[in-house]
Amino acid sequence: MEGIDERSRELIKTRILGKIKEIRSFPQFVVETLRKLNDPDSSAHDVAASLSRDEGLVIRTLKLANSAAYGISRDISSVAEAIALLGYKNISSIVLAASVYSVMDKPLAGYALDRGMLWRHSLTVAYSSRYIAQLTKKGLPEEAYVGGLLHDIGKVVLNDYVRFGYGIIVKMVEEQQIPFLEAEIQVLGFDHAMVGAMLVEKWGLPEPYKYAVAHHHSPNNLAEPKHQNLVDVVHLANSLCLMLGVGIGADGLQNYLYPEVLERLGISDYEMLMSDLVDFVAQAEAELSEMEEAFQ
Repeated sequence: MEGIDERSRELIKTRILGKIKEIRSFPQFVVETLRKLNDPDSSAHDVAASLSRDEGLVIRTLKLANSAAYGISRDISSVAEAIALLGYKNISSIVLAASVYSVMDKPLAGYALDRGMLWRHSLTVAYSSRYIAQLTKKGLPEEAYVGGLLHDIGKVVLNDYVRFGYGIIVKMVEEQQIPFLEAEIQVLGFDHAMVGAMLVEKWGLPEPYKYAVAHHHSPNNLAEPKHQNLVDVVHLANSLCLMLGVGIGADGLQNYLYPEVLERLGISDYEMLMSDLVDFVAQAEAELSEMEEAFQ
């Protein structure tokens, strides 16, 4: 292929795998907390005990729990109280958001994304995924939220390599009219969905999220039917958010919305759905500001 030889491509692949190893795993107590939040037999005390092992995460969780995004009109001063008032599902979302924010909150020049754009896009897709899951009754809304939040996490790893091959990738997208993702694979040997799935696996997160991340651009290639609803919901949410211009970046140049997804989810008018999602853009903007304050 013009512009990059096989030896360079193999070297890039080796470095990408090395970079995945370098990214810190989620601390064990975060994985443990998320598991307890998903366990119907665990108590608020169990979750609080696990979460309280990290003072920084406790502070950020309480700051977010007290933010306007969660609509509580009184000050929450303890994790146990936050869990009781907000419920497991909200706390699970807050813990995960607090854990991945620092990984995502950086500029990604390779994808033409300024600082905050990846987080804004991911958060809007998370809100939209939850809404679509509720609307269609396909899949679990909070699971869809997490899948949406994580779907583009692989871009954090691939950024430097995409920047290196950017000229070649964009030329292929424009001249051959192929998706950015396909050009990533041809130039780098990986795409951001594959790399993201590897990260989710490394972090020890539940299996459904690995499939949501791996197939958010390829919902018809899923070999695990039990995760089809989640993958379809995240694919649709991501596609509609890109159509709305949220965090479009370089790879939004050739994004494809699979009509089979609309059929499987029972959606006949995606344009009306897209107008419903506009509200989530402002909501994500507000939460982005609150995250920035919580992490100062």
